[in-house]
Amino acid sequence: MSQPDLIHLPLSALSISKLNMRHGRKAPDVSDILPSIREKGLRQTLLVRREGDGYGIVAGRRRFFALQQIAKETGSDLLVPCAVMVEGDAASAIEASIIENVARLPATEMEQYTAFRKLHDEGRGVGEIAAFFGVTELNVRRVLALAALSAPIRKLYADEEIDRETVRALTLATPAQQTDWLKLWNSETERAPMGRACRAWITGGSAITTDKALFDLAGYTGAVTADLFGETAVFADAAAFWQAQGAVIAERVEGYQQRGWADVILMERGAYFQRWDYVQTTKKQGGKVIVEQRHDGTVTFHEGWLKAAEARKARTATVSGETAPEADMRPEMSGPMADYIGLHRHAVAQASLIRNPAIAMRLMAAHALCGSSLWNVRLHWPGAVKEATLSSVEGGSAAAELVTAREGVETLFEALGAPVPRRSGDAYHLCESFAALLAMSDAEVLQVMALAMAETLDSGGPVVEVALHACGTDLAEFWKPDEAFFDLLRDKRVITAFIADAVSPETAREAGDATTKAQKAQLAEALAARETSLDSAWLPGWMHVPPMRHLDGAACPPADAWNRIAGLFEADAVDQFDAAPSICEATVA
Repeated sequence: MSQPDLIHLPLSALSISKLNMRHGRKAPDVSDILPSIREKGLRQTLLVRREGDGYGIVAGRRRFFALQQIAKETGSDLLVPCAVMVEGDAASAIEASIIENVARLPATEMEQYTAFRKLHDEGRGVGEIAAFFGVTELNVRRVLALAALSAPIRKLYADEEIDRETVRALTLATPAQQTDWLKLWNSETERAPMGRACRAWITGGSAITTDKALFDLAGYTGAVTADLFGETAVFADAAAFWQAQGAVIAERVEGYQQRGWADVILMERGAYFQRWDYVQTTKKQGGKVIVEQRHDGTVTFHEGWLKAAEARKARTATVSGETAPEADMRPEMSGPMADYIGLHRHAVAQASLIRNPAIAMRLMAAHALCGSSLWNVRLHWPGAVKEATLSSVEGGSAAAELVTAREGVETLFEALGAPVPRRSGDAYHLCESFAALLAMSDAEVLQVMALAMAETLDSGGPVVEVALHACGTDLAEFWKPDEAFFDLLRDKRVITAFIADAVSPETAREAGDATTKAQKAQLAEALAARETSLDSAWLPGWMHVPPMRHLDGAACPPADAWNRIAGLFEADAVDQFDAAPSICEATVA
């Protein structure tokens, strides 16, 4: 930074510069410095820069507000000692503001984003910003990724209404996905996915809606499925969609080349265009076109971008007057030859996996953890009508065990210096995870696969029942009737059956004329006494393995789900709905 000029300026000529790190925030508390400035005056100059007809304060915001209060008390326009920076040196002004503010108070991530972005916009590279703050380049890139967020989402994060994991997941979302997420956030009837579920929601979906098509739908011969609850239909065959989409992409790539663009980079499907790694430039200055393809069908053509290193090299060559020698940049394989070689290598890779089951198991685990263009693996996201239901599940010991398992698996990858797997569909990340899995023992790989299966287990169907049956699970180890259970218990027939099962048929008959509220209180009291005296927990038939219904002939989702597949696992299984006695029949009749 150039040596500033030291002069006195009237307070009325000063305002907070837009380059000040805390510009726009509410007035600070200056009670700690106000008495000293009143008594001894200002002993440290304000750092200012010429802005319009006045001067903007780059560093010294709190002193400025203290002086304003003194001026209000005295009714005079104070003369303020100021150091005036050289005009046009915006980057140094930003740095000066950051030095003062960060030295006084550690910045939040959103404040870091504001500072990093201003420095980046003034020409500071990622490496320079990282060196200035003494942080890693990766940290700078992560913070700059917040630029991909819409203003409403950034505000939610700044106001601490959404957490860091959620906002980082949203940096991967397209503008349309961010809009959809905000609709869910503002909805009174739906829940916006948060944290890990938000990442899965953004990267794990495979449904491709018709609005993503670059081609004319009138000429499309593939199957399209109507969505009764959405504004667009869905492509039933993803492969057919990408074949049609790819033809249009190829035409546009050829058009860019004919119009003189230096190069057109077709990114691997699922890879993200990390804007902060690039510098925008013109076609004449060697800018390239980056084609980004998302798994949801979205294709974006980013025109006029160069990697930062390429941009610096181009600027250096321009300054020195050098011209790079022309090279024949044609690929060494034609398209048909690339197909030929690629498919033969694919066939041999398939045969190699057949011969090496242990390696195939690890690669399969990597696919389950990360996803790919052929694998659509999504985390289970619990949904419930009542908020109390979700709170009950999240507070249970089963959920806690899942969290512990997740932390254990993350530790396995971190110990090997590998990133924690995420379901992004990115091939490079999948290979990173696979490399780590190759270094693990069979027991560790099984631990990873167990977590992957647990996190992607769908709820409310026969698969849950078969998992409980095969594992021989005792649900009493994980669950007992809680407040949410009793609150949702409304059917008097069921409550009577519960009393008959937990206490006695006679007690159930005697309580038949009581109100539902009184029956629930009686049941809760009886269960508490039973647990104390008999040292045994009671479970409703719904929580048995296999599950049982309490009312003969009545629908019961867990029991109905088990009935569908019981014959596969029990040699003498019968249709419980028609033939097996209900708990009510066995105890009350």
